[in-house]
Amino acid sequence: MNQLRINNLFDIDPFDDNFGAFLRPWKFESAAKAPKIKIDLTEHDDNYAVKAEIPGVRKEDIDVRIDGNQITISAEVKKDKEEKRDGRVLRSEREYGYASRSFTLGSAVDEGKADAKYADGVLNLLLPKKTTTSAKKLSVA
Repeated sequence: MNQLRINNLFDIDPFDDNFGAFLRPWKFESAAKAPKIKIDLTEHDDNYAVKAEIPGVRKEDIDVRIDGNQITISAEVKKDKEEKRDGRVLRSEREYGYASRSFTLGSAVDEGKADAKYADGVLNLLLPKKTTTSAKKLSVA
């Protein structure tokens, strides 16, 4: 028979984190989390428009890869914080995280004409569709 086992009553938080400090004698900060990538995808006649929310990431740490109709967006967070007073280090913190999202589109993307812009935590991609070559009919002589 399966039994529910609770090791520490302070691990359960029935209320939002706003009230958690009142229920517990102390609160530990959790480890840094990887950035979450939220994506909106819109298809038009000749292109795809992708809006990806990646807050807290520098544009140098974003990697977009296009392989036919497969798109991969990756982001890495590296933050070092150091608090000094009178030449002594009082506190030093490091945050590292990595996130990646991949998705497949209905048609191949023209990599040469693709465009990416990143501002205010939002990555905007304009991915033109590759023009499909129509079948050519050969006349038999």
